[in-house]
This record gives sequence, C-alpha cells and structure tokens, in this order.
Amino acid sequence: MPQNLDAVAVRAWCRLALDALGRAREEIDAINVYPVADGDTGTNLYLTVESASQAVDAAFTGHDPALPSLAETVRAMAHGALLGARGNSGTILSQLLRGMAQVIGGEADVPGGRADGEGDHVDGPVLERALRQAAESAYQAVAHPVEGTVLTVATAAADAVAGAGGDCGAVARAAYDGACAALEATPGQLAVLGRAGVVDAGGRGLVAVLGALVVALSGESVALKSTGGSRATGDGSHARVEDAECEELPVDGGGPAFEVIYLLEADDAAVARLRSRLDRLGDSLVVVGGDGLWNVHVHVDDAGAAVEAGVEAGRPHRIRITHFGVGDAHTTSQPPRERTQRAIVAVVPGEGLAGLYTESGATTVPARAGEPPASGELVDAIRRAHAREVVLLPNDAELRHTAAAAAEQARTEGVRVALIPTRSAVQGIAALAVHAPDRRFDEDVVAMTSAAGATRYGELAVAERQSWTMAGICQAGDVLGLIDGDVAVIGSEVARTAASVLDRMLSAGGEMVTLVLGESVPDTVAEHLEKHVREAYLAVDTVVYRGGRQSALMLIGVE
Repeated sequence: MPQNLDAVAVRAWCRLALDALGRAREEIDAINVYPVADGDTGTNLYLTVESASQAVDAAFTGHDPALPSLAETVRAMAHGALLGARGNSGTILSQLLRGMAQVIGGEADVPGGRADGEGDHVDGPVLERALRQAAESAYQAVAHPVEGTVLTVATAAADAVAGAGGDCGAVARAAYDGACAALEATPGQLAVLGRAGVVDAGGRGLVAVLGALVVALSGESVALKSTGGSRATGDGSHARVEDAECEELPVDGGGPAFEVIYLLEADDAAVARLRSRLDRLGDSLVVVGGDGLWNVHVHVDDAGAAVEAGVEAGRPHRIRITHFGVGDAHTTSQPPRERTQRAIVAVVPGEGLAGLYTESGATTVPARAGEPPASGELVDAIRRAHAREVVLLPNDAELRHTAAAAAEQARTEGVRVALIPTRSAVQGIAALAVHAPDRRFDEDVVAMTSAAGATRYGELAVAERQSWTMAGICQAGDVLGLIDGDVAVIGSEVARTAASVLDRMLSAGGEMVTLVLGESVPDTVAEHLEKHVREAYLAVDTVVYRGGRQSALMLIGVE
C-alpha cells in the first residue's frame, strides 16, 4: 500500500523528531563547534521542534473530534517552529519546515506546490518538491551560506530524491540516506570541523529529523551511519566525541560577542533593508519567515544596534540577547551570587495559586490556557531558582515529557533535579505541605512524592462542544466533573456538579479536601461545598484557595 503524508503522519513526525532530538541532544551539543563553539545546537533544535510539535497538537485539539486538514497541520508546524526557533541551526530548521509547508500546504506563489484543498494527503513527487523548496528557501534565508553545514545536508537530501520515484516512505528513506552521506563529508568541507574531528552539529540534527520522518511514514527503524557523537580518524574508524579536540576549542574569540534573536512584525520591503543593515553589523545572519512575521538571528558586537535596526523595520518582540561564553548579556556585569541548597520549581495555573506557591518558597512557571510552557521555560525557571538541588512539579500529566527534558538539561548544567510527576496543582500543594529543606534531598523527595501520590485530584470544566465522555454524551455548556483525568459527572450547575464529584472522591475515604476556585466562581459555591463536606463527612477538613485569572473553573484535591 502506498505510504502518503497526511495530517496524522505530520503529527507523528513532529513527536518522533522531538523524541529523536531529545535522545541526541547532549551528543549534538557536544559536537557544536560552528559557527560558535557554545555547545547548544542540540538544545536549540530540540526547543524549535518542541514549539512546532506543540503547535500541531494545538491544531488537532482545536478541531477535535474532527481532524485538521493537511494544509492546516503543516502550516501550524511551520508557524510553531518560527515562533520557537532558537539559535542559528534552529532558525534554519524553522525555514526548512516552512519551505516544506509552502509546497505541501499549497501556497499559490510557490513553484511545484499542490493546489490548496487538493486532498488531505500528498504522494512521493510532492514530498520531493517540498524537500527541494525547503533546501532552497533555507539557502536564501542565510546571508552568507557556508558549505559543510546543515544547508549542505539539506541540499543533499533534496538531491538524493530527485527523480527517484516511489511513495512518500521511499522518498523519505532516500532523503535520509542522502543526508547521512552528506553529514559524513562535512569535516572535509569546513576546516573547523576537520580540526575538531566532528561532523556538523546542525546537520546531525537534521539527520535525526529526517530519520523521524522515515519512521513516521514507514514504521521502519533507522540507524545513523557512524556519524552522531563521533569523530573521523585517518583509518576511517570513529572515536567518541569525548576524545575530540572540540571540547578545548575557544568560543570563537575573534567573532562577535553577542547573539541577538527576535521575532519581527514587518513588511517585505522593510525586512530587505533590515537584512542589509544587519549584514554590515555582524555575521551568522539568518532571517526566516514571511507574511508579515519573521524570526531574525544575528551575531554582533553591538547588540543595541541590532535591536534598534529591528525597531526601525517594524515591531520586534521576544528579544533574546546572549553573550557568548557568559550567559545573559544583561547580567554579565553582576557578581555571581551563591546558590541556595534546595528549591522548588512548579508549573502553576492561575495568579492566585502562583501567589500561594511563591509564599511557600517555590519558583513558579505560569500555565496559560491552551499554551503549555515549553521545556525552555522550565529550564529558565530552574536557573532562576539558583539552587544546587531542585524539585520539579509539572502539575499536569501532559507536561511529563516536557518536564523530563527540562530536568535533563538542568542536570547537564550541574543541578541535581528530582522530577515528581504531579498531575494537578492540588497534588503539588500536597507535596509542598510536607517539603522540609533541612531533610536529606532523597528523603524530602520521597516524602513529597508520597504526599502527591496519596492525593486524588478532580477538576470542573465547561464543555465547549457536544462530545462523548466516560460519563455519557455532554452538550456545549455542560459542567463536567473530572476525577483523575476522566469525566465522571455531567451537570448543569457548578455547585451541584462539584458536590457530586466530592461525594465520589470521598467514598474511598479522605481526611482533607482542597478546593481551588476559578475567578468566575462565587464565594457562595465554596460555602455550600464546605457545608456539604462538614455535614456529610465527619472529621474531614476543607481548605479553600482562590486560583485567580487563567485558572481552571475549579480544582479539587482529596488527601
């Protein structure tokens, strides 16, 4: 049966690519020597694909129970990558994905693109054209393309499938094989790679992404052909990257001091002028995007001038300035402060809960509706906590992989991180209640994990559309009572639905009820529920908190 690319396959590709980059991240970071040996290419590629994957998931959620079209899915992928692009390689990867989306999504002004609405899958020839458009658009985005980089690997992938024929699975396999061969050759094309004895880090990441495409389309496993995490030796064998000279290379002491990245809202003419101005200011200039939204990346000595150029071109935002080898450019003049011994980092929905967690000493990451935090935000929070030991509370079952990636990244920076798999903010509250910083770290983590695990969690939400649930069919506007993530009660009133949820949760016993009320829930509902628990369940205490803006309608915990 022919293997075609559809919306479901694109979603699987994004998830598999994220997983592949997560496993290869440390290895790719270790071989990062060009254009700057700052050891973050693997992390930047991971964060870029993470943003793309989250955008695709959001597109599926928005169409549930139906599916988004293929065009909508690939456009979401490209847009997410554009918004989340990090670093030189991440920015180029976002343009590669945009180039593919232009053909697959049927943009009228792209040669070889399919007609929009032509169908919800594409065949091998369209994927061939998409890979060619990806390589060409990436070259155009880079001010001064250099061979032996991810650009070379992308072009080799496109060349390998030209006229090859076959379905999408065969095309993806040919692209992957061509990319692997090109990656092997990069040390001979770029002197800095040859001296360090490594392949190009960005190209290595692209090989992982193309390998994920093969798996998504065909289900076949792929094996990197002696490229990742290794360096070539004279006899054709390979040695581990730990033995390579790249770990002793300076951070490009002769190059610009700062990396500047920002999103820019501007028209095409203004961006053309911006490219020219930034090209005179520095190097490693990459400008990707289109349709009024761009991602700008450049290495400069005068970071202020690079941002000012963006202001003159349009509206820059999400501005990120990094001083190579030092960290955030805005804090380099301050003396380093001593690390605390232990800290809590928690993802928290709602301003009220954020205040509660902060009062308990936690560093918080806001959980916005429909916009879950990326692993980069969690890593930044761990850095802000500035502790030797960190307990991470994701407070959401959907964040387990994101939190795991953040924990792994923080560990590479020398922080001891314990991830407690809390699935709701009320489980996090229970964990915080038993936190004792004077205990040994392992003992503290065990106690917090036990408290969180002993807390059943519930939630009230309003149905957005008619849908099948574990409790039957709900209609738009119904109040849904969830217990441990599954719909258990369908009601019409908040107070009655909450009482029914409490009865079910307390039927298995309990000593403490925690209620977190959303901004729209009146105090009378809390008073009604407190009275209900007091009269129906002797010796069960109730604690009420206000979740504030952006919180759930109601969270319920039973310990």
